Amino acid sequence: MKIDSITKKLIREALKVRQRAHAPFSDFKVGAALLAWDGRIFTGCNVENATYGLTICAERNAIFKAISEGARQFVKIAVVADTKRLTPPCGPCRQIIWEFCGDIEVILSNLEGDTEIVSMTTLLPRPFDSGFLKKQP
Repeated sequence: MKIDSITKKLIREALKVRQRAHAPFSDFKVGAALLAWDGRIFTGCNVENATYGLTICAERNAIFKAISEGARQFVKIAVVADTKRLTPPCGPCRQIIWEFCGDIEVILSNLEGDTEIVSMTTLLPRPFDSGFLKKQP
């Protein structure tokens, strides 16, 4: 698979921010880099908490950072973890990616340089979104 320069840059940025992950309990460090339509790149790493339930994943960290900086349209997201098998986003991250980014490309990569690109509809084939909610009068 040929990888374009933007995708390579996103992987590099995700690798870089992965170094900042706070994972003292699991030692499972993840980095994410999100490309907005205007060309800006927003990064995030996972930040663990002793209760685990309050932990924030790298993907959600990057998306929430982008939203807080005013970005609203996104092209693709790279996710990098230190695993042999490429690590897809967890369920809550898939939901957040779908709601805020739609059917974007998700780039999965590891420290060895293995890479796979999948669509969100492949990862979340029957998503729940606001289209199912009743509109309030």
